[in-house]
Amino acid sequence: MIGPGATIGIIGGGQLGKMLAVAAAQLGYRCHIFEPGESPCAADVAAKFTRGDYADVEALRRFADSVDIATYEFENVPAASLEAIAAKLRPGVASLQIGQDRATEKAFIERTGGRVSRWQCIDSDADARAAEELLGLPLVLKTRRMGYDGKGQAWAREAGSVVDAWQAIGRQPAVAEAAVDYLCEFSVILARSDDGQVAAWDLPLNQHEGGILRRSTVPGGATIDNQSAEAVRIATAIAQALGHVGVLTVEFFATTDGPLVNEIAPRVHNSGHWTIEGALTSQFEQHIRAVCGLPLGSTERITGSATMENLLGDDIARWPALVGEAGAHVHLYGKGAPRPGRKMGHVTRLG
Repeated sequence: MIGPGATIGIIGGGQLGKMLAVAAAQLGYRCHIFEPGESPCAADVAAKFTRGDYADVEALRRFADSVDIATYEFENVPAASLEAIAAKLRPGVASLQIGQDRATEKAFIERTGGRVSRWQCIDSDADARAAEELLGLPLVLKTRRMGYDGKGQAWAREAGSVVDAWQAIGRQPAVAEAAVDYLCEFSVILARSDDGQVAAWDLPLNQHEGGILRRSTVPGGATIDNQSAEAVRIATAIAQALGHVGVLTVEFFATTDGPLVNEIAPRVHNSGHWTIEGALTSQFEQHIRAVCGLPLGSTERITGSATMENLLGDDIARWPALVGEAGAHVHLYGKGAPRPGRKMGHVTRLG
């Protein structure tokens, strides 16, 4: 167990790192942020900030030497770099690697008993043409690595258009996925301790716009309730197979045949922000508890309902009205200039 007063290293300096650092401070820990950007928002609330490249193994080793335990706020960090600090890293590199490559991820999900949409790897024009015949249309191409919030994706809807879709994502190694006829989208957010204990929160209904999460709501409704037990079972099997320590998120499609896994995020997640005000233990506090070896807290929901709305781009201009809205819990991340789709903050409303 790593007790209060210790220093937690957080790799990545975005809003997830910021909210992790706030939760850590509440429990008496100091945080050290490692991030290549010049002025990351997480550095505003951390005891120390080191600017360094994620590929700089020596810089990461020095960073690891300065902390008692290290974690990461997002998965697009070279796994080879983090192997050098694996002894202090929670979750481990295995969890990171699964989330970095879509083909590896899908094969792993299938091995652990989850269902995914029909898929095929794309490495050539011939693969792209074969995918149309194998999977049918429409289908979506996604880069195997580095895609998030709708980036690195292109749809093929017309006969003969799959090669063009592959061209649109730069002819990078990709996976083609058959379109899913789904009822709604939801996520399982759970935490696993080092001794294998697992605790999951209520499952939120997630609504996306342009590939970016717009809002998450709990309770999620009858469709999600009917698939929640199976979805939690799948997510738990994934966490146990990885030996994951910390919070892990599995995004699902609810279909008429049951839950279908969309993707894994080996970390705290946007769809779990409602837990800050809406649950006894937030996802951020729970992650700190898990990586430090503390007992997991209760995930009980403490409000009738909660809806988290992302503030994207120019939505940030609404802040004067939002801070004056009764019952609205406003979180502004302190980022620079707004851009379309950039997550500038969020607001949670309890009911």
